[in-house]
Amino acid sequence: MNFIDKNVSVEQAIIILSKNGIQVNEKEAKIILELLYLVSKNYNKPRVKKTTYP
Repeated sequence: MNFIDKNVSVEQAIIILSKNGIQVNEKEAKIILELLYLVSKNYNKPRVKKTTYP
């Protein structure tokens, strides 16, 4: 996957996860980051539906 704006490095992800009690290696951290980037790319903010009242 290619993301233009990758702001979190694998090393930073490992540090952040370890601070929260999750021990991962570089390969696992890379997979987690790819998943998070994919989710954020495909996330659509909920749209507020306008309703008309009679």
